[in-house]
Amino acid sequence: MDLRSELLKSIWYGFTALDLEKSGKVSKSQLKVLSHNLCTVLCIPHDPVALEEHFRDDDDGPVSSQGYMPYLNKYILDKVVEGSFIKENVDELCWTLTAKKNYQTDKTSNTVLPERDAFRLWCLFNFLSEDKYPLVMVPDEVEYLLKKICMAMTTEFNCVELEDFFSQDSVQQSGITVWVFLEMMNSGKITKGIDKSITSMAVEEVYREIVGDVLKEGYLWKKGQLRRNWKERWFTLRPSNLSYYTSEDRKDCQGNIVLDGNCCVEVLPDRDGKRCMFCLKTLSKTYEMSASDTKQRQEWTTAIQTAIRLHVEGKNSLHKDLKLKRREQREQREKRRQAKEEELQRLRALQEERERKLAELELLKEAQKQAQALLEQDEQRRRQQHEQLQQALEVQLREAEEARVSMQAEMALKEEEAERQRKRIHELEEMQKRLEEALQQEIKARLDEEAFRYAQAGLLAEEEEKMKALMSLQEEQEEYILKTQREKQELKQEMEAKSIALDEAQRQLEEVRANRHRVDQDVVAAQRKLRQASTNVKHWNVQMNRLMRPIGPGEKRPSLGGSFSSFQIPTQRDPGLRLRRRSGSEDQGEESKENVDNRAGCDLEKRHSHASNGDMDIP
Repeated sequence: MDLRSELLKSIWYGFTALDLEKSGKVSKSQLKVLSHNLCTVLCIPHDPVALEEHFRDDDDGPVSSQGYMPYLNKYILDKVVEGSFIKENVDELCWTLTAKKNYQTDKTSNTVLPERDAFRLWCLFNFLSEDKYPLVMVPDEVEYLLKKICMAMTTEFNCVELEDFFSQDSVQQSGITVWVFLEMMNSGKITKGIDKSITSMAVEEVYREIVGDVLKEGYLWKKGQLRRNWKERWFTLRPSNLSYYTSEDRKDCQGNIVLDGNCCVEVLPDRDGKRCMFCLKTLSKTYEMSASDTKQRQEWTTAIQTAIRLHVEGKNSLHKDLKLKRREQREQREKRRQAKEEELQRLRALQEERERKLAELELLKEAQKQAQALLEQDEQRRRQQHEQLQQALEVQLREAEEARVSMQAEMALKEEEAERQRKRIHELEEMQKRLEEALQQEIKARLDEEAFRYAQAGLLAEEEEKMKALMSLQEEQEEYILKTQREKQELKQEMEAKSIALDEAQRQLEEVRANRHRVDQDVVAAQRKLRQASTNVKHWNVQMNRLMRPIGPGEKRPSLGGSFSSFQIPTQRDPGLRLRRRSGSEDQGEESKENVDNRAGCDLEKRHSHASNGDMDIP
């Protein structure tokens, strides 16, 4: 990963922070400010003419990341000289832009990291993230970084917490963003129960090791070149040099040893009261140093040899090299996994193909057996069908002969039966004529009854009118009595005349009632005639039923002069009979209250007679 790629990662965060609407575009005025600040922190000459020319105010609108890249590459990144600027300043500029928008935390919480630690973790994330946008860090790199931090805190890394975190639905398995990573660190799952100062020291140590390319730091005793006395110094080892300071704050640098392929490290025996000694030899000088113990001496000699090896191989950073190796290992693992899956799929396909062919073979064998059995069954079935068909034909021939003989006998019986039916029909026609005559008589009686009912209804209406006139006269009489108390003597004759009129009306009412009584008697007489007609109908019905009984073979024909067994009224009744019944029901509603019980009894008797007559069905 070259310097341009490292700078682009940080600048990408700054560009996206300015994209407030998340549309992939940033206003030109904001890009001007961003470009000017980048030129300042990268220590490159600022070209205001090119800046104004490229971002002049026109109608083109905001600029996308693709539209900003040509200017960024040509006027900024192409002019960057490695070593002429401090990369941490560039990171701080981009962090300041992006943190305001994306890094919102609860400052009162005890688990929230300090701002400086969050910035260092952001830089570590950018260093270890994949070279794809948007930037994400794969789970292996997250585990590697967390192990480094836990090792610096001298605590054991808990893989279960990380696995639980990546098993959540909201976390993508392909990688996490820096904001998700910082949220996980602020949740306290990794730094649970650890003081903030220890966490900050661990984050700083890992930051200096990975981002600052510090292979090892610590105190060593160094022997002076002129005075030859021993002094304790703070040493910082990088792939290109070994620097030493007065104290660990690294403010007063006392010297810088450049490492190259001509340098070497040797272990020295103890002398001058110093132990665990070793020396670093260059072309011009030899530096003698003493560690606190054998383990520290071994770590320092190994780290210096690693720095020399990196310089010989032309590599500027140990962790960049380790990151590339880890990425290659992941790619190899992925390739092996894909190859294994492909092999498993191929084996599965072969197994399925083999099983399918075996199943097809079994099916073919089974189909052959079934076909053979079906052929034998068809042959046997054809033989049985031939024999059954022959037997059935013989039986049918015998049955046909017997049926012909029986049909001839039946035809003779049918002819005799038809003759008897014709005679019976003739007798029924004669009986129907007689029945029609009886029905005509009944219809006439019904019509007479209807006429009497009409007369009775008229009398009742007249009686009602008289009653109304009588009531009105009574009301007028009462009114006159109330109004003419003072004129009683003068109107006495008039009252007598009214009384005479009232008596006359009462006499007329009595006459109307007498007329109604006579009409009621006439109605009773008509009902008596109707019952007589119903009796005649019953008689003819009995005669008709006797004639309708079928004559069986061998029975004697009944004589015409004898009594008939039964008689049924035809289904299609005479229209006159329906008219008579309808008029009877209308007259029944118009009868007076005095004869309601008598007429109800008569009507009930008539309904029973009709029910006994029933519907006449003539075949």
